[in-house]
Amino acid sequence: MAEEASILSAKSARNGPAGAFWFVFSRNKLLVAMDTDAAAIPFGERLDQWGLVPLRQQYVGTLRGFSCHSVEVSDKTPAPRGMVFEGLRSLYGLLEEDSFKVALTAMHLVEWDRTSRFCGRCGAPTELSREERAKECTACGAVVFPRISPAVIVLIERGDRALLARASRFLERMHSVLAGFVEPGESLEETVSREVKEETGILVEDVRYFGSQPWPFPDSLMIGFTARYASGEIRIDGKEIVDAGWFGVDDLPEIPGKISIARKLIDWFIEKHRAQK
Repeated sequence: MAEEASILSAKSARNGPAGAFWFVFSRNKLLVAMDTDAAAIPFGERLDQWGLVPLRQQYVGTLRGFSCHSVEVSDKTPAPRGMVFEGLRSLYGLLEEDSFKVALTAMHLVEWDRTSRFCGRCGAPTELSREERAKECTACGAVVFPRISPAVIVLIERGDRALLARASRFLERMHSVLAGFVEPGESLEETVSREVKEETGILVEDVRYFGSQPWPFPDSLMIGFTARYASGEIRIDGKEIVDAGWFGVDDLPEIPGKISIARKLIDWFIEKHRAQK
């Protein structure tokens, strides 16, 4: 993990050891040095040593005692020699775990920096605060913090079977657990019940917290739950959800990769029911 959980000021970053990790994004793809079975984050004292010109740049924190910076470059920027721009999902398992975690944070900050350049209150330009992870309006002084959108994700059990569904945006044959964003005025448990009923028509009970995962695509915090089937029959709208059903550990469809908390929920279900056999 990154050596510091808290976010330090840019001044503190300048007092750290020479050299830094540069998390450079172009069209939401991360710049890495790619080997056959591994990837690495560029490390050096200055960004311009690779001929890169930042559109926006932020200090993220530290990794292994060195400063980390998130950077956005033009989508026309070519990758420096020996490097490539790759989607963050495809880099899971290729980047070292601590680097990947910082990359998730860096991607979130790049998106926030890009979409909060102007004040939502008066329309004036904003600038990065020197005191905290925030932006301040240059005219009215409004403070804008990074947006975090909470979303629930839930695995529902019915005996030895789990409810999995295929959203219209998924690849063919891919199924996963249900998920949805929290609405104003809702508790997380209420969101679980509402989303499940809206998407599949069934009712659930015994909603229990499982875990959470930052998911910067673009700015979510996924909050995982398990639940038990209570009543109802599966009904889908055929638009958002195009297929749903109950699956046992021996007849699972194609499921998400290990990067996601969706996969962690499904793996938990598999381990639980195989242990009972």
